Amino acid sequence: MRAVLTWRDKAEHCINDIAFKPDGTQLILAAGSRLLVYDTSDGTLLQPLKGHKDTVYCVAYAKDGKRFASGSADKSVIIWTSKLEGILKYTHNDAIQCVSYNPITHQLASCSSSDFGLWSPEQKSVSKHKSSSKIICCSWTNDGQYLALGMFNGIISIRNKNGEEKVKIERPGGSLSPIWSICWNPSREERNDILAVADWGQKVSFYQLSGKQDGVRLGTVGEQNSWVWTCQAKPDSNYVVVGCQDGTISFYQLIFSTVHGLYKDRYAYRDSMTDVIVQHLITEQKVRIKCKELVKKIAIYRNRLAIQLPEKILIYELYSEDLSDMHYRVKEKIIKKFECNLLVVCANHIILCQEKRLQCLSFSGVKEREWQMESLIRYIKVIGGPPGREGLLVGLKNGQILKIFVDNLFAIVLLKQATAVRCLDMSASRKKLAVVDENDTCLVYDIDTKELLFQEPNANSVAWNTQCEDMLCFSGGGYLNIKASTFPVHRQKLQGFVVGYNGSKIFCLHVFSISAVEVPQSAPMYQYLDRKLFKEAYQIACLGVTDTDWRELAMEALEGLDFETAKKAFIRVQDLRYLELISSIEERKKRGETNNDLFLADVFSYQGKFHEAAKLYKRSGHENLALEMYTDLCMFEYAKDFLGSGDPKETKMLITKQADWARNIKEPKAAVEMYISAGEHVKAIEICGDHGWVDMLIDIARKLDKAEREPLLLCATYLKKLDSPGYAAETYLKMGDLKSLVQLHVETQRWDEAFALGEKHPEFKDDIYMPYAQWLAENDRFEEAQKAFHKAGRQREAVQVLEQLTNNAVAESRFNDAAYYYWMLSMQCLDIAQDPAQKDTMLGKFYHFQRLAELYHGYHAIHRHTEDPFSVHRPETLFNISRFLLHSLPKDTPSGISKVKILFTLAKQSKALGAYRLARHAYDKLRGLYIPARFQKSIELGTLTIRAKPFHDSEELVPLCYRCSTNNPLLNNLGNVCINCRQPFIFSASSYDVLHLVEFYLEEGITDEEAISLIDLEVLRPKRDDRQLEIANNSSQILRLVETKDSIGDEDPFTAKLSFEQGGSEFVPVVVSRLVLRSMSRRDVLIKRWPPPLRWQYFRSLLPDASITMCPSCFQMFHSEDYELLVLQHGCCPYCRRCKDDPGP
Repeated sequence: MRAVLTWRDKAEHCINDIAFKPDGTQLILAAGSRLLVYDTSDGTLLQPLKGHKDTVYCVAYAKDGKRFASGSADKSVIIWTSKLEGILKYTHNDAIQCVSYNPITHQLASCSSSDFGLWSPEQKSVSKHKSSSKIICCSWTNDGQYLALGMFNGIISIRNKNGEEKVKIERPGGSLSPIWSICWNPSREERNDILAVADWGQKVSFYQLSGKQDGVRLGTVGEQNSWVWTCQAKPDSNYVVVGCQDGTISFYQLIFSTVHGLYKDRYAYRDSMTDVIVQHLITEQKVRIKCKELVKKIAIYRNRLAIQLPEKILIYELYSEDLSDMHYRVKEKIIKKFECNLLVVCANHIILCQEKRLQCLSFSGVKEREWQMESLIRYIKVIGGPPGREGLLVGLKNGQILKIFVDNLFAIVLLKQATAVRCLDMSASRKKLAVVDENDTCLVYDIDTKELLFQEPNANSVAWNTQCEDMLCFSGGGYLNIKASTFPVHRQKLQGFVVGYNGSKIFCLHVFSISAVEVPQSAPMYQYLDRKLFKEAYQIACLGVTDTDWRELAMEALEGLDFETAKKAFIRVQDLRYLELISSIEERKKRGETNNDLFLADVFSYQGKFHEAAKLYKRSGHENLALEMYTDLCMFEYAKDFLGSGDPKETKMLITKQADWARNIKEPKAAVEMYISAGEHVKAIEICGDHGWVDMLIDIARKLDKAEREPLLLCATYLKKLDSPGYAAETYLKMGDLKSLVQLHVETQRWDEAFALGEKHPEFKDDIYMPYAQWLAENDRFEEAQKAFHKAGRQREAVQVLEQLTNNAVAESRFNDAAYYYWMLSMQCLDIAQDPAQKDTMLGKFYHFQRLAELYHGYHAIHRHTEDPFSVHRPETLFNISRFLLHSLPKDTPSGISKVKILFTLAKQSKALGAYRLARHAYDKLRGLYIPARFQKSIELGTLTIRAKPFHDSEELVPLCYRCSTNNPLLNNLGNVCINCRQPFIFSASSYDVLHLVEFYLEEGITDEEAISLIDLEVLRPKRDDRQLEIANNSSQILRLVETKDSIGDEDPFTAKLSFEQGGSEFVPVVVSRLVLRSMSRRDVLIKRWPPPLRWQYFRSLLPDASITMCPSCFQMFHSEDYELLVLQHGCCPYCRRCKDDPGP
């Protein structure tokens, strides 16, 4: 630091106080009884101000620059405007010693010998506070919260804005050391306010609100001939004004030299005179090292940092080898005072430069070597090397440049030039040397040959790029200059000095700060590209260029057939398309292709230079590639021009591709016409079909030859989709594809045409009737569906349809329908049983389904009775059905049948008909079952009321066996058979009464045909009074009683056989011989004529006066009157639903 006198003046009286206007343009002095206003730029006295009657002791300017105040021995304070006009005056009881403006609120503190006052523009009066001692000086904190008062008795009183004392500092000197001057640190960057105190005992002390701290003496500003009475620093600048007792005013500029050091990306510089900040220029990290002494010199190298203080040198090192580590620790201390101009640090040494002499010292302070130069040393720099053997680059004033190794006493002269050296740098490979001389010229030498390679003017500093041998930059004249190889200089504006160049970053020192400037290397890269030096251009690009520059480099290298460089550049911009091109070219080169014209043509085609590519393709003999390129790009006119009158095949291919293009750009009709002209009928048909153009499809189909099956088939398919089955059929007929025609009729449900075609071609019947049956089933026409399945020979499907219907009917409680479907299932199984392979299985299913049909047919009445309040069945019928079901139910009750409902109906009807014992038994059985809530009360009431009835059943209800004439109990443990002869009962399918029929069997050897013939031969017997007459018609067999005048009582052979064979514990069937058959009347016999493989069943009526009817379809027996009534009601058999007009089996 050094002080330079800017101007000096002398007043007539002692300078008591000084105040700067906040903008620094004016200086107010308190001299005698006047205020003197000076211009700070040249020391001109602008105006003296008169207002006080006695000596002016103090003056202060408000921070907003609008007012300033002065205090005098005349006990008054005057407020002045910035226009030097007095606007306000107030007084104290004693002489005014000091004034100070609050920097925030602009409140004015004025202090006298006995009190101090606080005034603000908003207040009309001054608030005054008494003081225990004379106040000599005062100062506000930066935030305006506290006012420090310096007392004559050596006490410092700190007050708040209201004048209340908050802190009182009593100094050791007491009244012997009056506080002469006091000031808070004006810096707003400090976290804590620091109070500087100067006392009459010639001591300067520093205080914080938390306690006292020490200050550091930095140096002398200037020597004066008289006692310095006051001094002030110019706001926001490095100027200081000093006022003396003899009236002398001295205006100094303080000049601070730049103390710093740089090594690659680490920059160390002095801050606040006593601190060192190390900055990482890449990561922008900073670390502060507080030395608490004046920092004189700084040197940095790798992991070492040297700081010279007035009495010692500190050596620091990094904690780790990490390149981003910013933590330093003290390695060594050299406690010795050194005088030097330059300081350099190495791995194990420090180098001191003083005038012409260089000294090498170890970290312990021992001098190891010394070099004496011929001239003054102007520049010195460490250029690296092994630890302990580093090299130094030294530039002298006489133009000599030397290289010195710290372990070698002999300096190596690199070269000598005529002008003094200002700055030096060596290239990364140590082959080139850049020098800036005192004439601001940058000179570049070849170190080996000492040859001057080139020189550039207007340079004040220079730096080589550490990552590129041929690049350097230099600054000067407000410009940054970048030079690559021997190319012209690229220039851009930049203030400051270049101190480093690493990759694309240039480190520039401007005033006291250094910054890293990112400089794109586009200009030098393009200079290399202009000369087709692609590899060198790539090296420059790696230092830092934009994506556009990378792409330009890649394209230029590709056109120059430097595929390696182009590949690297395209990888950098992540262009996969060009990388694929380069990869394919490299593969072709490996296979032996060497035609560069062909390679360049591919490159041009990728770049969109199609005509140039076509010319190169033609020149290399690959016209087909040019044609393919044009067609792929839909440039058909260019392709036609290129093709001329060439091969017809290529012309056809070109038309096809043009049609493809028209299709892709949504011009389908044009594409169809082109496809047809090129013979691509399939593609034309696809477009017509996709757009629904039926007329065009018909036209194409009619024009096609019948041998062209693929397009015709496609035409028919689209016509079928577009709901034009007639035209599709026409197309199939043209092709002769009858199977597809059948499928068309089936899919469109044109059954009449399908059946007609099936009659002509029986081989397609399965393809017709199977879908027809499925269609009928889907439309709830199940009987027709079953017939269709039969015709198609699909017995399994027929059975599956009926099984599903049956399950649905049971699930929906349609038990009458369930009985009907089970009967149909049984007959279907009987039909399938004609196959010997399935006979046993199907017969088992037949009997099972017959039994289920009978159960569900009977249960239908029970369900209707319990669910429907209006029942159409007589009590006797419900009674008989309930008994029949209880006797017939297997252990596993079929789905949907409720035993509760059967027993409830039986109990109810038994009670009504007088079968009290049976009713009581039914109620007892119900107690063991789960009863639905809706039956609970009725069953409980019936159980109680039946107790009041006799414990017997009505004899009228007891069933009779017509074979052995045995009365059977109402509940038969054996089931629906006689307890005596075990003869099965035959029930009416409507009333469920036991019919007067007895089944008989034929003797072995008698066939069904013979038995029929024997019965029809009926032997003439004497007449009797009444006879049964069988009336046969198409719908039923009816036995009727015919009364005659005469009758005889000859015994019937069949009746005699019954009486002879009745009785026994096991069932013995009635077997008749030929003789008995001859004696039977055809009118007394009912025959169930089952289809094979079942045998016929024969029944003989034992009561000629009761007429019985058997349905010829389901072979169920009815009382004739009941049957006729039911047929009239329903129009069909109530069991099998055979219409009365249908022919018999």
